[in-house]
Amino acid sequence: MLLEQIDSPDDLKKLTLSELPQLAEDIRHFLIRKLSVTGGHLAPNLGVVELTLALHYHYNSPKDKFIFDVGHQAYVHKMLTGRQDRFDTLRQKDGLCGFVKRNESEHDVWEAGHSSTSLSAAMGMALARDLKGESNRVIAIIGDGALTGGMALEALNHIGHEKRKLMVVLNDNEMSIAPNVGAIHNYLGKVRTEKIYRKTKDELDWLLRKVPAIGGKLARTADRVKDSLKYLIAPEGVLFEEFGLKYFGPVDGHDINKLMETFKQADQVDGPVLVHVLTTKGKGYSPAEADSHKWHGVSGAYKIESGQVVKPVGPPMYTEVFGNALIELAEQDSRIVAVTPAMPGGSGLLKFAERFPNRMYDVGIAEQHAGTMSAALAMEGMKPVFAVYSTFLQRAYDQVVHDICRQNLNVIFAIDRAGFVGADGETHQGVYDIAFLRHIPNMVVMMPKDENELRNMLRTAVDYNGGPIAVRYPRIEGVGVAYDERMTPIEIGTWETVREGDYAAVLAIGPMVQVAEEAADLLKREGINVRVVNARFVKPLDSQMLLSLAKERLPIMVVEEGSVQGGLGSAILEFYALQGVQPASVHLAGVPDVFVEHATVKEQREEVGLSAEHIAQRLASLSVRKRQRAT
Repeated sequence: MLLEQIDSPDDLKKLTLSELPQLAEDIRHFLIRKLSVTGGHLAPNLGVVELTLALHYHYNSPKDKFIFDVGHQAYVHKMLTGRQDRFDTLRQKDGLCGFVKRNESEHDVWEAGHSSTSLSAAMGMALARDLKGESNRVIAIIGDGALTGGMALEALNHIGHEKRKLMVVLNDNEMSIAPNVGAIHNYLGKVRTEKIYRKTKDELDWLLRKVPAIGGKLARTADRVKDSLKYLIAPEGVLFEEFGLKYFGPVDGHDINKLMETFKQADQVDGPVLVHVLTTKGKGYSPAEADSHKWHGVSGAYKIESGQVVKPVGPPMYTEVFGNALIELAEQDSRIVAVTPAMPGGSGLLKFAERFPNRMYDVGIAEQHAGTMSAALAMEGMKPVFAVYSTFLQRAYDQVVHDICRQNLNVIFAIDRAGFVGADGETHQGVYDIAFLRHIPNMVVMMPKDENELRNMLRTAVDYNGGPIAVRYPRIEGVGVAYDERMTPIEIGTWETVREGDYAAVLAIGPMVQVAEEAADLLKREGINVRVVNARFVKPLDSQMLLSLAKERLPIMVVEEGSVQGGLGSAILEFYALQGVQPASVHLAGVPDVFVEHATVKEQREEVGLSAEHIAQRLASLSVRKRQRAT
């Protein structure tokens, strides 16, 4: 295999152009085989094999800066920069990261797990290069879906204004995770399909080159005629040309020779250029080509021959429970509409979209727009359910504060992937939303201990008319409990005691309730009886229970799969301080002040001390001290 000869971009350059198609095939076979064991982002990487080869063959990384938008499409880049031998560890603890990672390689110059950042990063690097008097190339590789992100358009606006020498490679495969939506997508679709435009453009370029050089008013008139003809006959790229970027394309992203030729042409432009590349997501693996949405990211192993994903049989995922419950509620309430930023599948809304196509709004990768649009829907009497991953809600923070909470609007936040997310790692951990939501006036925040309580919390959210309300839930299977016959609202701000005990009280939230019960089981064998409380409302807190616990002089441990700073434990300490009440003691167990990297959820919990064994050990020491005081 040619791939065995490649350990660096220098090795790649030793091959002839005619050998690169065979190398591309080797790479695809490698990815399909390796990811069938580890899982990972298969379809995006199969689609950029030739593009990545051409970039590394033509340019000189790391001197020339390759800035991958999101970064999950950089597996081929990793393979060409000396990391093939680590692919057995992909997305595993202490192994190869599924995204670009600066401490892995000097060739990884920008990290991102969220989309639409590459153009701003490229602008910054181009400015720094020019200030330092250097001459390296800066190349941003961005998908067509990411262009719906407002940040990308802000960057395009500035790039066109500054006129710095940089290249934007637009990888157009008609997909982000789900199929792309919106006017920009439709515009690119027109460019993609109207082949007559490309033929006409070539002829027009030839014709305009024949126009003689002339001066004065006649020259200005000729330039206007050229521009008018160009926009009239060859409209692809007009959008980008108006932003101030020289447009090249569309180019077949699987034709290495065409890519190389286009890069050479683009290098001659003294200013910003955009190379529009057409690729097929999942190329070379028929299951992934047929359903690139499903194969965007494979969470676990699959059978190569059939494409069958190997999944253990168990309770439904919380995401699925949410989607089914929302359909039930929407059957009863015509005000309910669903809003998602390019995540209809990941957020469990595909069935909802089939059942209520006119009440489902996928706005593309545009969380800020989704937030403000939801606010306006609520203002007009709808019940918008903004379904979003915890990590992506960060992108709409200003809209949550300014447009939703400040106006006290009845927006329901369905916050998926709350807590640890496993293999996707630090860029996707949902451990900060409690801290950045609970301090905002008018906001209610809750989290269920099991899937039945999730259903009841959704009922609670729909019935609630006091302002914004958030229900957060994890990226794991449910506990496997039976459902209530009907979804029943829960009184806002009430906790429940799920296990009695008199040595200490564990206040836990979400899946940590189950962990706390497991810890209590371990301690019971030693004769220690621990009370376990489902602290299901982060805001408002159950003030009556907290005052009662202080009166009982029970040591308290708060257990949460979220940031200790600003989390539920912090809220409880603030409550006691503001009340002027001194509890026996309050101990915090949560995610410390570090970014927790990729591993399994179990390993991530172990790392930060959130396993049942860790909790039991800490509680045992509290109970020993209590018994010592009593004697």
